[in-house]
Amino acid sequence: MSRRLTGAAAVLACAVLACGGLITLAGCGSHPATGTGTGPAPLTAPLSTSLVSAQGTWAVAVMGGPDAGNRFWQLFFRSAAGGRWSLVTPQGVADNGGLVAAGGGGYLVVGIRPSQKLAFSPLATSTDTGRNWTPGLLDAGLADMPGAIAVGPAGRTLALLQDGTIEAAPTAGSAAAGRWAPLATLKALAASAPGRACGLEGVTAVSFGPDENPMAAGSCARPGAAGVFTEAGGTWRSAGLALPAGGRVRVLGLTAIPGGNEALLAVSHPGGNSLFVAWRDGTRWTVSAPVAAAGVRALGFGPGGSAWLLPDRGRPETVAGAAGSAWRPLPPVPAGTQVLAPPGTGTLAAGSGGSYDALAVAGSRLTVWRLVRGAWAEVQQLTVPVQYGSSG
Repeated sequence: MSRRLTGAAAVLACAVLACGGLITLAGCGSHPATGTGTGPAPLTAPLSTSLVSAQGTWAVAVMGGPDAGNRFWQLFFRSAAGGRWSLVTPQGVADNGGLVAAGGGGYLVVGIRPSQKLAFSPLATSTDTGRNWTPGLLDAGLADMPGAIAVGPAGRTLALLQDGTIEAAPTAGSAAAGRWAPLATLKALAASAPGRACGLEGVTAVSFGPDENPMAAGSCARPGAAGVFTEAGGTWRSAGLALPAGGRVRVLGLTAIPGGNEALLAVSHPGGNSLFVAWRDGTRWTVSAPVAAAGVRALGFGPGGSAWLLPDRGRPETVAGAAGSAWRPLPPVPAGTQVLAPPGTGTLAAGSGGSYDALAVAGSRLTVWRLVRGAWAEVQQLTVPVQYGSSG
């Protein structure tokens, strides 16, 4: 169990109660998408994910019972040296609405999404791999996207709000202190030259470029146009990403990699949905081969420009960096682990040498399976103290 938040955490907990008592979750992860025309419903990015920082690997998964009020989001950590996973969820605030996490500059920042009558997003910042957390507050609700927070190398922090507004804080420490300022609104970004060119409909992720300038990504109405933008001196410009295939493009994830950026893209067309990965080396983009997916339960980024996804049906898929741009399937996940079945969604997490861990959820139990010589082997079990009935 991670250490409790102190001081301001008690204030945040009281504020949660003052905003309407016990909190329930209207819907875990992304909201259901609605289709347009005769094509399939566009893919959305679930909050279940994993990410890699200098300290190690972090994974976000939802645990608990089958009804929404008994689902609680958890944060797990495994050090860069490998070894066992530990529970490091910030405490003091109900997290039924979901967790969003980002690392950079020696910081790990976690945002707690609003749920029911909670209209703002509590924050927690750690510099010691989740052993201790500094509480903070974003006086608005974070977007329902895994890329709703970004932390740059110097600690500058971005937050994507529910209405598409992007806010910025000078450092992760100042973000914890609540010193946020507006950077852009969805309306202004859509009215900019690159926003008009792609027909920007919504913002889905924020990040930083290699020059530490803010970046934003979203969904576009114009077929083949990928809405990835970079800001400098108050002006937003296109990051120059375009896909050879037609169809409407939605950016599911955007992250910084050494010397550039990486994006996860979903393309909706009459024949179905396809996912691509795109890598930017600072000047040009390289785009992977597509992989078909009817739906996605979890997806995320790994080291070295790698990426992974857990589809609704079928085997997990991974892709290496730009040098190996074809998706490859992993062995089917272990039967009965509920990695791909409700109520637990589970997630994948990249390890060294192309290995992966599957974090499988069953109620309050987390089972970790590691890919060893082409087969899944159980390596760990954790029992999480889920407080059933405390939020509804």
